[in-house]
Amino acid sequence: MKKNSLRKKINGLNPAQIIVTYYFLAVSVALALLSLPIAHKPGAEWTFVDALFTSVSAVSVTGLTVLSTADTFSVPGIFILVFVLQFGGIGVMTLGTFIWLVMGKKIGLKERRLIMTDQNQGTLAGLVNLMKQILSLIILIEIFGAIILGSYFLKYYSSWQDAFLHGFFASVSATTNAGFDITGQSLLPYADDYFVQFITIILIILGAIGFPVLIEVKDFLFTPNKGIRFRFSLFTKLTSITFFGLVVFGTIAIIVLEFNKFFAGKSWHESFFYALFQSTTTRSGGLATMDVSLFSEPTLLILCALMFIGASPSSVGSGIRTTTFAINLLFIYNFARGRKTIKVFRREIHDEDIIKSLVVTMVSMIICFLAVVILSATERFTLIEILFEVCSAFGTTGLSMGITPDLTSVGKIIIIILMFIGRIGILTFLFLIGSKQVEAKYHYPKERVIIG
Repeated sequence: MKKNSLRKKINGLNPAQIIVTYYFLAVSVALALLSLPIAHKPGAEWTFVDALFTSVSAVSVTGLTVLSTADTFSVPGIFILVFVLQFGGIGVMTLGTFIWLVMGKKIGLKERRLIMTDQNQGTLAGLVNLMKQILSLIILIEIFGAIILGSYFLKYYSSWQDAFLHGFFASVSATTNAGFDITGQSLLPYADDYFVQFITIILIILGAIGFPVLIEVKDFLFTPNKGIRFRFSLFTKLTSITFFGLVVFGTIAIIVLEFNKFFAGKSWHESFFYALFQSTTTRSGGLATMDVSLFSEPTLLILCALMFIGASPSSVGSGIRTTTFAINLLFIYNFARGRKTIKVFRREIHDEDIIKSLVVTMVSMIICFLAVVILSATERFTLIEILFEVCSAFGTTGLSMGITPDLTSVGKIIIIILMFIGRIGILTFLFLIGSKQVEAKYHYPKERVIIG
């Protein structure tokens, strides 16, 4: 009787509600696994709030931490953390689909709707194949990254075990855009090693640019076209141009704003790599080659904006996403030109997608504003430090000006909520109320109102 009642309740949930339930379960599992005695070093402090914060940060692949990962987790704990990062990075439905296939379970309409919601897809077609390709691509990228970095780290560590452990963790953390590190100093030990930075930048980009983009590029490079010209989708064109445009903009802005400040006295290549890495990591990477609090306020505001935008849809990252930002800019431009539609790359953006972009942006700004107000009342930090922390948590980036460990319990809970919302996405968060479209049964006379 109880089972039937529970089953009815579950069947009554919409896909967004089920996905959120799955992520709550994922956080619970992560909390249990990371709290195992074997996962900690002797004498490591581990309170419930700290455990919950770390679990949500890992599942949301944010990287904000209230404890030092290097000083807290043992080697088994590091491998458990890697599993959680993997789980959070590629999404519950990707691993869930893999488990269902291994168990021989048929992927029905209900499961496909969940996959569609989790991956922000607009159609049910080809979802199972998409999950297979996402999982295989991410694992392949992480393996190559681990081999390259592990082999290179032999020059830094006395044993091959330590070298490959650091290489393996760094590869997973960068590819999933998790932002966690086991050096205790992020990538500061490699601030002068451009090879490590370059490989890390590549891994961050591969994780954040969007799974559909990676799959299309793979098909373009390795699938025989049989004389048919390959055409990239509008999504791939739009998100790729926006993604790399933001990286270039961020790099130039940081160099210009810090030219006579942080970069004063530094060589051109030092300045360039500092700027490039910090610009790339705001896409949702969270790793850093310097203490970002050393930047001036104008630069920190630029970083906040870049973290708020975040990565691409259907990727390991969060934020309002690159396509949302691009459609907002295109909408403003076309509206200013007196046009009611958005035409780009010989395609026209659907009205529903324009509305979604505006809604996602507005709701995200409201959520972040409220978080800043609350934290300003409960914490003793400056406004720029709080704004930076909020944008980092919402974009699941993981960069910090060093205030995370000193947040009050209320502050930690606010950041936990932001990280969780960032991971599930604004649309899923809104659809918790109900995702079914309701057609109006009647209409009132329309009347114009004064705008602007």
